[in-house]
Amino acid sequence: MSFWWADRGRPEPDDVLDGDVTADVVVVGAGYTGLWTAYYLSGLRPDLDIRVVEQRFAGYGASGRNGGWLSASVTGGLDGYARTHPRADVARFQLAMNDAVDEVIAVTERHAIDAEVRKGGTLLVARNPAQAERAQAFAAFGERWPEVGVELLAADAADRRVRVAGTRAAVWEPHCARIHPARLAAGLARVVRERGVRIHEGTTVRAIAPGRVDTDRGVVRARHVIRATEGFTANLAGERRTWVPMNSSMIVTEPLPADAWAAIGWEHFDTLEDLAHVYSYAQRTADGRIAIGGRGHPYRYGSQTDSDGDIDPRTVAHLRAILVSWFPALADVPVAHGWSGVLGVPRNWRATVGYDVASGLGWAGGYVGTGVTAAHLAGRTLADLVAGERTDRTTLPWVDQRARRWEPEPLRWLGIHGLYRAYGLADRIEARGARRTSVIARVADRVSGRVS
Repeated sequence: MSFWWADRGRPEPDDVLDGDVTADVVVVGAGYTGLWTAYYLSGLRPDLDIRVVEQRFAGYGASGRNGGWLSASVTGGLDGYARTHPRADVARFQLAMNDAVDEVIAVTERHAIDAEVRKGGTLLVARNPAQAERAQAFAAFGERWPEVGVELLAADAADRRVRVAGTRAAVWEPHCARIHPARLAAGLARVVRERGVRIHEGTTVRAIAPGRVDTDRGVVRARHVIRATEGFTANLAGERRTWVPMNSSMIVTEPLPADAWAAIGWEHFDTLEDLAHVYSYAQRTADGRIAIGGRGHPYRYGSQTDSDGDIDPRTVAHLRAILVSWFPALADVPVAHGWSGVLGVPRNWRATVGYDVASGLGWAGGYVGTGVTAAHLAGRTLADLVAGERTDRTTLPWVDQRARRWEPEPLRWLGIHGLYRAYGLADRIEARGARRTSVIARVADRVSGRVS
């Protein structure tokens, strides 16, 4: 179980499906994607009978285990989309993500969801020469895409925001807020239930087909069937190679004493990330802790998913070592909690949202770890598509784009673990003083499909 649910209080499954039912819309998965779809669709079409089916409880998956970054980052990269779409459409995509950050914040205020939101932007820190080169590349990217709002910071300017040991340069972007993930998920679930949407928790979906969803507790028949299963997609019949479930892990400290915060700074509540290839990310929590995450053990053979967020002690020690390398003053601050979760990764590393009018099947996900904001935009877009509305959202570049399936095992396991070992080796080479991004990482990017 994540710290977020331990802090908020883990709910018991409610409104378990009791036999076969018929509805207008069934959404599979009560994470952010499914909840936002239900929220906006119930607003557009209050006459519809909307059901959400969830294997445990709303927010059980990545939505309740993530790093709490409400970030406008576009999974797959703007430059990548610009190779296949008009620049104006790609810029519109970024602006839609920027707006989504503010819309999520507005919804929490509108419905009194105490998600502990603080919009402080995000700080990407370079701690060696090769990472500093990448910071410069980010600055050039920001000149090509002013919609992102990139600002290159010298070391002293970065230190005035957060004092990370060894900082050489940093990049700051304004469109990001810190949130409490479980409080947001629980609040959204409350609001959609108040709108008449039924969330059938404790109900495991086995298969999805046009017009029906087969579960362990009955069949739900509906004209519109929406798949919002993200990292758990591989558990559905026929979906084993659609998106791989990538593991990400986190730890959170005990509350820091006042002198530790004085040494670190971090008064603006930026979210924080380093510019390593196997990167780590962090936030300052509302109760004065630091939550930090990273990949840990990236992938389980056969696209297996974890059950309740168990974390290996070695991963806890690894993340704690990164935290102390960033903030040596925290050497004696204990870890309070550790957990893990799964996120969905398409073969082209690009998130997607889509709906097929003929079959009534819709889907969204593959957020590759940047899903808190993307899930909102995806859910709102799915609501438009199901309601038959044509909006600026329904013509964004990620709508209806497809990725080829992942390789069969053992190639999938060998490839993913091999790539992460290559990225780790590149980080070690760069940490020893290499002045340019390692060629190993550049090759790994090409092989993985992260760049084209």
